[in-house]
This record gives sequence, structure tokens and C-alpha cells, in this order.
Amino acid sequence: MKSVSLRANLKRNPMTKISPADKLIYDNYEKTLQAGLMKVCKSAGMLGDDLLSSPDIEAKWEEFIQDYIGDAVGEFNEFPEAAVAWPGFIGMAVAHRWDEDWTRYKDMKYKDLYGPNGWDDMDEGILHFVLGLDLGSDEAIRLAQTMNSCALASLALIRHEGVEAQTARGFYILARTYTVLFRIGAAVELYRQKYSIQAV
Repeated sequence: MKSVSLRANLKRNPMTKISPADKLIYDNYEKTLQAGLMKVCKSAGMLGDDLLSSPDIEAKWEEFIQDYIGDAVGEFNEFPEAAVAWPGFIGMAVAHRWDEDWTRYKDMKYKDLYGPNGWDDMDEGILHFVLGLDLGSDEAIRLAQTMNSCALASLALIRHEGVEAQTARGFYILARTYTVLFRIGAAVELYRQKYSIQAV
């Protein structure tokens, strides 16, 4: 009961009660994780040297993150790989809609990205209904495998850091992890759509 109350409180206001020392720890964790996942994706041929992004895409995650955490809290213990991987698929979906027609899709809601069975098959729903891929296609398999590899690498780092999910520190580390996965997924989709950073 105590952990549920703690998580409910943190969900309502996830940026409260963070000391400067703790913030530095979380910032360093996020940088380490992001650099590691970029290497995972680059080695898979899914990213170049840059983490592609857009303020519009980043802002959409800020809108989605509370609802996502609300779902993931109840799923993490039983399905940790899915809970960590799904934000990557969400990032791909938002980046795809941004490229496709942002005027049309900028007001989309988090639950618009649910699969036919809700949160449980969000990955397949995004690959098929948003990205338009056959789930058995090489491209869909490569994307799913890449996000799974990112999730496993993230969980390995969390274990290495000695983080327990049912604690305040665990909550913040997972929130940072979800954010990095979203960012990575968005970058992978932008790279897939042939975007690049141009010098000016």
C-alpha cells in the first residue's frame, strides 16, 4: 500500500522533492543511457551520428508522459521490457505523424496510439496502423528488435545502478528512462524518413 501511495503522489507531481544532488544523479544517468542507446541503434543501422529531434515532437511527450506513467506503473513488474520499450514506439509514432501531416495530427491524444488491445499491443498497433508496416516485414521486425534491444540495455543499466522500481528514486529513474526511449524512437523514425542535421 505504501508504494502505491508513493507512486500516486509522484504521478500527480513528478518534479517535487528533488534535491540538486539527486537531480545531478538523474541528469548523469539520462546522459549515460542516451549515449548508450544511440550506440545500440547506430550499430543496428537505425541511427547516424546525431540524435534527430523536433521541439514539436518533444512537446508531445511532455503531454503524454503522465498518462504513460499511469499505465506503466501497473505493468512494469510483470512486463518490464514492454514498459521500457513502448515509449520508443510512441516516439516513432509521433515523429511519423509529425513528418506526415503535423497540422492534422498535432492534437492527437496518448490513447490514440493504443493497439486493438489497448496498452498491451501498442507496439504492434503503432508499427501497423501508424507506420503502415506489415508486422511480418523485415522493417517492422528490425524496428521491434531495436526497441527491444534498447529496453534490455536500459534495464541492465537500471540494475547496474542498483535502482529499485518501488522507490522514489526508482520512479524518477524510470521516468528519465521512458523519456530517453521516446527520444530514441523519434530519432530512429526521423532517420528512417531520411532526415539529417544540416550545418547552417
